[in-house]
Amino acid sequence: MPWFVKIESGIVNKTIFDQYVPAHKAFVQDLIAKGHQAKTGYWAKMGGGMLLFEAASLEEAQTIIALDPLVKNGCVNYQLYEWKIVVE
Repeated sequence: MPWFVKIESGIVNKTIFDQYVPAHKAFVQDLIAKGHQAKTGYWAKMGGGMLLFEAASLEEAQTIIALDPLVKNGCVNYQLYEWKIVVE
């Protein structure tokens, strides 16, 4: 299955953002349970973060991202890319 990466930057204050972090973590745990090999985290030195996951197609990846609580609640701007692995 292809890999996809959502690169994001926060657009709301931390208090609002933090309200949706538990739901985002549950969303990622659900992706893992469904076999999408998801991993998520944030940048140590600047705002924003990344979600890496497998999906069957770009269309499926877009559908998945639309369900992310951080996206649904307007907490982040993001870009979605298909990631072509060169070396494993």
